[in-house]
Amino acid sequence: MRTVLALATTLAFACLDAPAAQARDVRCTVHEYRTTPLDGPCNFEPDGRDGSFTLSSRHTGAALYGDVVLISVTMISPGVAEVRGLTRGGANSRWGEARRSTQDRSCWTGSDFQVCARSP
Repeated sequence: MRTVLALATTLAFACLDAPAAQARDVRCTVHEYRTTPLDGPCNFEPDGRDGSFTLSSRHTGAALYGDVVLISVTMISPGVAEVRGLTRGGANSRWGEARRSTQDRSCWTGSDFQVCARSP
C-alpha cells in the first residue's frame, strides 16, 4: 500500500512539473463557402498529445476573424477531427467532421470548410 501511495504521489508531482503546451505563431487559412475569411498570422496551441489544437488571435481578446474568437480541431480518430468555432457571443458552433488533407498535411477539410495552420 505504501508503494502505491508513493507512486501516486510521484505521478501527481510529475504532472504538475510537466511543461504546458506553448502557443506559437503560425499562418492560418480558413476557407468556407468558397470564401477565405482568414489568411494570416494567428496563435496555434497544441491541445494534448493526440494532434488536437486551437487557433486564436495573436492579440488577447481579439477575434480571429469576423465574430470567431477561437477554432478548435479535436482529434476523434487518426486523420479525423471535430472542428468547432467559438464566437464573441459565446456560441460554440459545430462546424463538423474534417479529414486531414492528403495534399497538404497542415490542412483539415470538412464538407464546406477547410482549416489550415502552417509554420510561417
